[in-house]
Amino acid sequence: MKNALKIAVLAVALGAGAMGAAAQEVKVGFAAEPYPPFTSPDASGKWVGWEVEFMEAICTEAKLTCVITPVAWDGIIPALTSKKIDMIIGSMSITEERLKTIDFSDKYYNTPTGVIGPKSEKFEATPEGLAGKIIGVQVSTVHQDYATKYFGEKAAEIKEYQTQDEANQDLASGRVDAVQADAIALDAFLKSEPGACCDLKGNVKDDPAILGAGVGVGLRKGETELKDKINAAIKAIRANGSYDTFSKKYFDFDIYGG
Repeated sequence: MKNALKIAVLAVALGAGAMGAAAQEVKVGFAAEPYPPFTSPDASGKWVGWEVEFMEAICTEAKLTCVITPVAWDGIIPALTSKKIDMIIGSMSITEERLKTIDFSDKYYNTPTGVIGPKSEKFEATPEGLAGKIIGVQVSTVHQDYATKYFGEKAAEIKEYQTQDEANQDLASGRVDAVQADAIALDAFLKSEPGACCDLKGNVKDDPAILGAGVGVGLRKGETELKDKINAAIKAIRANGSYDTFSKKYFDFDIYGG
């Protein structure tokens, strides 16, 4: 009887140990819309892109089971704070305003902000160059905030869109005169068939207070253990070369930035 009891206790202990060793499951939120080359669904509906490969790399390194959870962009921070998702990996810039509500990992990429417009028109990405124009931006983004501050007084209108794709399509259709967004995302559009209409007018003057200090993983405040795991994973994939390996599939320059 005593031997049977010892065996039972050992079995429970081993089971508990196995459960403790299981990978932590986290729901990773990003915008439920195509945002190439970072995230987009392929023909089968599977999400692919640079940011998907980044997510897979850090989750493997951190021994996390990550579940992709698309969320409407303008509700993605509330989804995080209400625990519907556990992390945001969605090209979200680290800004002082967002840091009031959520926390961020270390930067995992940093790229400039650009303005595009019709090839037939010549203008610069400045308040003077965009005077009298209708400028398309995605709602609830740093680009909306920047365009409102720097171009709002002279522009005819700052037109807001729920998705970047909608803004790009309206530019191709002639409903807006220019679009501001991340330069890499704009470059992907310019290389597409609809984007043949347009070209890059230039990058806007940087304002870290609005545009942020690069892109980070969005996290709930107080979740130090998860943050430490993510930061360690970012550092590790940068050091072991896997970051560069998957990045070269998409870019011919260092997306990590200065």
